[in-house]
Amino acid sequence: MSDDALHVLLNRCSVPSRQLEAPGPDASELEHLLTGAIRVPDHGKLEPWRLVTLQGDAKLEFGRRLAQRAVERDPDLPPAKREKETLRYTFAPLVVTVIARIQEGRIPEQEQLLSAGCVAYNLLLGAQAMGYGAQWLTGWAAYDPEVAGILGLAAHERVVGFVHIGTPKLDVPQRDRPDLTDIVSAWTP
Repeated sequence: MSDDALHVLLNRCSVPSRQLEAPGPDASELEHLLTGAIRVPDHGKLEPWRLVTLQGDAKLEFGRRLAQRAVERDPDLPPAKREKETLRYTFAPLVVTVIARIQEGRIPEQEQLLSAGCVAYNLLLGAQAMGYGAQWLTGWAAYDPEVAGILGLAAHERVVGFVHIGTPKLDVPQRDRPDLTDIVSAWTP
């Protein structure tokens, strides 16, 4: 592994979506990032994922629809929480929605879901390698069937996450990571 690749892995961190701003990847960088993101393990070559990008005015409209859905879920939702839902996707210049496309057949569902998760993780690594910050979020919207409808998901599809990508406003401090001796063991017969 090259020192550059190892550096990205050893320094990977999430930048809170509210701390991401323009610029984000331009069209060429985005194509490069997405091309790299889909280079994941894919047992059976099913391509059990797809991506939906949210940029520009689409992010605000998506937020408006989420706020409407949030009020449907809780008619007593305070105005501040409505506004939070409206603006949730507007901070980073790019949000990539990673969708798992689970197919019936010989490949276990879990393998397909993990493959889609790898796409989301590759987006994090790729964004960082390109000098951007990113955060993978889910939240209630990832699991809500009405939001799935807003995104145009089919019955066999589900949101794996929303990956927010942009330029960090500030340096994010590294958090403590587990000690390998606490989480790694060798199996012995």
